[in-house]
Amino acid sequence: MAPVSHFFAYINRLRWIKRWSLMRNAIDEDVAVHSWEVATIAHALGIIHNQLSTEAIDANKLATAAIYHDATEVITGDMPTPVKYHSETMKNAYKHVERQAQSELLSLLPEGMQDEFREILVEEDLPEIYRVLLKAADRLSALLKCRAELRAGNQEFEHAEKQIFKRLNEEDMPEVRYFLEVFAPGYELTLDNLLEK
Repeated sequence: MAPVSHFFAYINRLRWIKRWSLMRNAIDEDVAVHSWEVATIAHALGIIHNQLSTEAIDANKLATAAIYHDATEVITGDMPTPVKYHSETMKNAYKHVERQAQSELLSLLPEGMQDEFREILVEEDLPEIYRVLLKAADRLSALLKCRAELRAGNQEFEHAEKQIFKRLNEEDMPEVRYFLEVFAPGYELTLDNLLEK
């Protein structure tokens, strides 16, 4: 019998970590919900990528990496982006803490599972195209959150929405353009509108 592991008990606590903690929120979002949304978007981006590119990837692997992309926050908490990137010193310090948290989480797993989880928990071990698509999915999720807040009348997210949308446009990824054109408009609709044929 393998020794008891607390890995999934830790991961389960992502639901208690609030995102956007420095901003007034009309719609609360926790890291577990965010991770699920990023996973669904990343999966779609992987499939779109495979339709548009000759360099095929495993969209399921990308979605799995997305599920765990913020897992370290169960140890570090959610560091607000403006703080995380405030200076090069802050950015490097946070990266160091994040790497330490990744190692700690991996060490919670039974030895026989650690290699399987390393590539999805340690972002640097993912192939570059996976990292790029994962970051794009993370940004798309943030953009959709900002737009939902704005629709709820919360102007607190106006600047963030503009910054994230600008960044996505600058990166000019065909997968992101496709998602924004085909899927993003539905997020603007009410349930009644969605149900109309």
